[in-house]
Order: sequence, then structure tokens, then C-alpha cells
Amino acid sequence: MVCGRVPRILDLTDGAPPRVSEEDAPGPPPAGTLRWIDVEAATPALLESLRVPFGLHQLAIEDCLTFEQRPKLEEYPEHLFIVIHHLELDDGELVGREIHAFLARDVLITVHSEPCQVLERARVRLTSDPNARARGIGFFYYLVADAIAAGNWNTLDALIGAIDELEDQILNQTSTAGLPRLFQLKRALSSARRLLSPQRDVFGALSRYDDETVSARAALYFRDAYDKVVRSNELIDANRELLSNVLDAHFSVVAQRTNEIMKRLTALSAIFLPLTFITGFFGQNFQALPFDSVTLTYVAVGSCLLLPPTMLLWFKSNRWI
Repeated sequence: MVCGRVPRILDLTDGAPPRVSEEDAPGPPPAGTLRWIDVEAATPALLESLRVPFGLHQLAIEDCLTFEQRPKLEEYPEHLFIVIHHLELDDGELVGREIHAFLARDVLITVHSEPCQVLERARVRLTSDPNARARGIGFFYYLVADAIAAGNWNTLDALIGAIDELEDQILNQTSTAGLPRLFQLKRALSSARRLLSPQRDVFGALSRYDDETVSARAALYFRDAYDKVVRSNELIDANRELLSNVLDAHFSVVAQRTNEIMKRLTALSAIFLPLTFITGFFGQNFQALPFDSVTLTYVAVGSCLLLPPTMLLWFKSNRWI
């Protein structure tokens, strides 16, 4: 008995309805049957129980034990080993869920660490297609790849919606309250680009296959998944540039408003500068002040009253304020 979560098995046989079951240590399918084995939260013992009967390579098994792989496609004598990522938003942070797959002549084995709804959607499409078995095991994996590519597009679409909202928020305020969210979105787009760029190469390579695992007929379908990933990468690049432009525009708006404030403060200082001189000169505390007379006193007071509005009108006429 193998410890850990029991693998879920889907068998497709000519002339028979799809059969779903669970086994602790599933083996190769009977003749004339195509089998999909889905493994969640695999233990080393469970993977070892699959390695021997299916001829899985030890290096690929080791990769399945560490979910820190980049998207890749590796060829082994008995099977293909493929790693792709499903993108999800978790509290605003972009998270890449790895899905490992072993693709052999009559069996597909998927390995992932957490529940994955896109695999369930692929399983529903597979069981509802009466011609799925005739298209080969490569078509099984195409449905998985297509569901992941579509899910990634939906995740990016939600991310772009958040970017549009943030753009309006940042450009219409002078504070920096939205900047942490902006940098969070920039980080999310960088992570998406890092994961989807090599994933595009994986689907591109699968679209050119023609062997017992991925037939030429099944390879044609991977072109659709490839196109979706290409569009996702283009969307990421466009919005990364948009976020950079929003950040530059925000700093420009803040700098412009700061300049406006400094201009008004400078004008205010210039208005009070002559008043400071007049009050300082006529406020000297000693006897026999030059020009000491009642008339000059009125002149001094009148200057204090007239200079501020006069200078204010002068600044406005020159459009300095």
C-alpha cells in the first residue's frame, strides 16, 4: 500500500464509456486502452511505484519531488517529460502552480502539488469527446495544455483590469498611496513573463512533433495553445510598458504640482520682502531717525498697504502665478 493521496485514473477504450477509478499504485493500461493518471501531492514512494512499471526516468522523478522547475520539455527513451505553469491570483499576488506530465505511448501521468480546477475542466472535455481516444494520447495532453493556456489568459485579464483601475487612481491623486500596489503589479507581470516565455517554446516544440506520443494530427492542436501563450506574452509586455509609463506620469504630475506650490511660496516671499524692508527701516529704535516726519509715517503705512496687492497684480499680469 502506497502512502499519500490516491491517484485518479481515467481510462478510454474503444466501444466503452469512459471509466474513472482510483488505485494506490496504478500500472500500465490494458491493450487498446488509453489511460490518464492524475497524481496530487505525490510522495517519493508513490512516484517510485509509478517509475518502475512505466519506465519513467529517475531524473524526471526527482524533478517531480521539487516543484521549483521552469517550463520545459525533456525527451527520454520511453516518454516525454513536460513542465508547465498555471497562473493564479492569490490575494493580489501572482502564483505559478506547476503541473508536471509524463507523456508515453498509451498513458498520460500528471503530477501537481495542489488541487487544480483546470485539470478537471480538461477531464470533462475529454470524457465528452467521443473521438478523443482515436486522436491519441497527445490529444489528452493538448486538452490539459489548452485549459492551462486559457486559464492563464483569464488570470492575466483580471490582472489587466486591476492595472486599469490603478492607472486612474494614481493619475488622479498626488499622494503615493497607490505606489505599493503598482510595484506589486509590476512584480506580478515580471513573474508571468518569466513563466510564460519558456512555456511558449514548449508548446511550439510540441506543435512540430510527429511520433508515437504526439502524432502529427495531435500536434496541430498545440498550435492553438501556442497562439494563446504568444498573445499572453504580448499582453504582458504591453502592460509592463504601460505600468512604467503610469509610474513616470505619476512622478511628472507630482513634480509639476510641487513646482506650482514652490512658485506660489516664492511669490508670497517676494511680496513680503519689501514689507520686511519698510517695517525694518522705519522700526529702528533710536532717536533722530532720518526723514522722521508725520508725512513719511503715512508714506510708510501706505506702502505697506499698497505694495502687496500691487505686486500680486504684477505677478498675475506676467503669469508668474
